[in-house]
Amino acid sequence: MIGEKIKLLRQERKMSISELAEKANVAKSYLSSIERNLQSNPSIQFIEKISFVLGVSVNELVNADANEGLEELDGEWLQIVKEAMESGVSKEQFKEYLEFNKWRNEQRN
Repeated sequence: MIGEKIKLLRQERKMSISELAEKANVAKSYLSSIERNLQSNPSIQFIEKISFVLGVSVNELVNADANEGLEELDGEWLQIVKEAMESGVSKEQFKEYLEFNKWRNEQRN
């Protein structure tokens, strides 16, 4: 998550949470809640301020979050997704199936 990435970068730069908050001109309490994943959807303005102080691009912060877990996809999962795409299954249909499957699992419990 983005909070974990911010915390890691902050610690690598040997900065306290107070120091980062002050330099980025953001509330320490909000930064803390982001780092602890209590808040998980910070504004782009917040991300821009934090990335500037940490010396990384906005993309590095955001894409680290987006790419998390992709390395866990094995060849079989990739093949299943490829077959679904080739057979004409749309993203919307796949999302509907996932929602149905979640609902079905909840009904069983």
